[in-house]
Amino acid sequence: MPRGPREGVRPAFRQWRAGRPFWGGLLLALGGAEVLLTLKASLDVILHVGMQGLAGYLLPVVMLLCGVLILFNPTQRLFYSVIGVLVSLGTWMTSNLGGFFIGLLLGVTGSCLAFGWLPDQEPRVGRRERRKQARAAKTLPPAPARQS
Repeated sequence: MPRGPREGVRPAFRQWRAGRPFWGGLLLALGGAEVLLTLKASLDVILHVGMQGLAGYLLPVVMLLCGVLILFNPTQRLFYSVIGVLVSLGTWMTSNLGGFFIGLLLGVTGSCLAFGWLPDQEPRVGRRERRKQARAAKTLPPAPARQS
């Protein structure tokens, strides 16, 4: 039995994603995961464990947790994004130069995206829609001048 165009998993996921700073939370969580993975690298690759090793594992876990919390609790996104950017910058000192810069940059970018997300913003009009509107405006006859 065929489904309608608005039924199914994909439209439901799009609607869920539209109500939260999805890309910011995802990038922050990926940055934390990347920093954690670089800590587990072979000893030939590790540059710096730092601060008795505990902070090297604690900060990426907090990054990962903040990213997940941004996804599932978007009302507190400002707090989580500020904590996320501070912790991401802290990985520079504690975790292999922030996961060889990649995790650091992912975390800072994701935190900034989450901080700047506005829930009540109108959806952007696509390029095709703007072109259609411009063509429609060109084809309409000019309005007659009003006489006073």
